Amino acid sequence: MKYVNADSIFPEELLNEIQKYINDGLVYIPKPKNLHKRWGENSGSRKELNLRNNEIRQKFLEGDTIDQLSNRFCLSSDSIKKIVYSKK
Repeated sequence: MKYVNADSIFPEELLNEIQKYINDGLVYIPKPKNLHKRWGENSGSRKELNLRNNEIRQKFLEGDTIDQLSNRFCLSSDSIKKIVYSKK
């Protein structure tokens, strides 16, 4: 996030209106909610976790036990249970 001087981007009328509420300091203007990305979408982490979780579900359906999956994927038994028993 970079700093931008309000004088250079806002029309004078809007700047005067903003100054009624805060006349000195920093104001954070968030992105609109429809532009927010979910965790891991930029880095690809979300996709990798989904692939891993799908593999865990498949192995469970093929007969692997919770303990086997826990050891194979280095996750706790509770984490494996959450993955295999959750609705996708």
